[in-house]
Amino acid sequence: MSKLFTRALSAMGLLLLIWLAWRVLQWGVLHAVFRPDANACQALLHHGACWGVVPEKIRPILLGHYPYEEQWRPITALCGAALLCLVAWALGLQRMASLKGLLGFAAYLCFMTLLMRGGVAGLSPVSFDAWGGLPLTLWLFASSWLVSVPVSIALALARRARRAWLSWPATVLIEVVRGVPLVTLLFMAAFLLPTLTSQAHPIALVWRAMLALTLFSSVYMAEVVRGGLQTVATEQSEAATILGVSWWQTQRLVVLPQALRAVLPALIGHAIGLLKDSSLVMVIGLHELTGGLSLSLGGDPVWRPYYFEAYMAVGLIYAAMCLSLSRFGRSLEARWVKGSH
Repeated sequence: MSKLFTRALSAMGLLLLIWLAWRVLQWGVLHAVFRPDANACQALLHHGACWGVVPEKIRPILLGHYPYEEQWRPITALCGAALLCLVAWALGLQRMASLKGLLGFAAYLCFMTLLMRGGVAGLSPVSFDAWGGLPLTLWLFASSWLVSVPVSIALALARRARRAWLSWPATVLIEVVRGVPLVTLLFMAAFLLPTLTSQAHPIALVWRAMLALTLFSSVYMAEVVRGGLQTVATEQSEAATILGVSWWQTQRLVVLPQALRAVLPALIGHAIGLLKDSSLVMVIGLHELTGGLSLSLGGDPVWRPYYFEAYMAVGLIYAAMCLSLSRFGRSLEARWVKGSH
């Protein structure tokens, strides 16, 4: 009797999935409008998807309100980032994850900043307030991630230090920041930090948001790194000390490589979370990828009813970036494990 009941439930569940798949196929493909035709979309009466909103609003979604005549600059930056990822894949992920590889990514990030900001090499200056869309999302993620890597390692080492004047400040900073939501840090960076800095030389909101993301990322990553440091046997450090190796060389050559290899999946997971968390900067007025979508549809009553399709397109972009990071992490982990044997 129980087997019959289980089979009946399985059959009902399968039929329900088939029905849902058919309904989604009808709504998303068979009855959908793919061209940017507002009249055709309105004639659907929401019985089909209006994918035409994506090509109609693709520029403000991807580039925000960056000046139209200068949009070749963020497009060039995005193409360069894609090319850099292909080069990294061709040269080998393990090599690009080394110090030289990270410095190369940092150099390209500086080039991207100068290209989009302008004011050099004959490029007209563009205010940081005009940055938006996918370039801003990638810039916030990459800059905060690159800065938080060394900061988190320093915090983890400081928290494990035997000297109280090092361990206590690191512990207090980590525990306090971990107890504060990221949205609160963003609001503090947006509204409190300007009151503490010089009014004559204000810090752009983009940089303040990056600072909040970096601080938030660093403390969480520091705990991940600290967990990796605890997996390394203390006998290895003691053996290096007996051989006359300095403390810094011991950490750099013996302890940290093993610790980072042990927590690599957690670090990649944190990077994926940071990429998604960067969308929260919308609450302080920055129009990154999701903010660019809200900006493009908020003032257009014709296309505003089709926000669901637009958000699905943005979700696919985030999914593609997160899957790429996950794939990068798995490949890097496999190569590191292979190289350690």
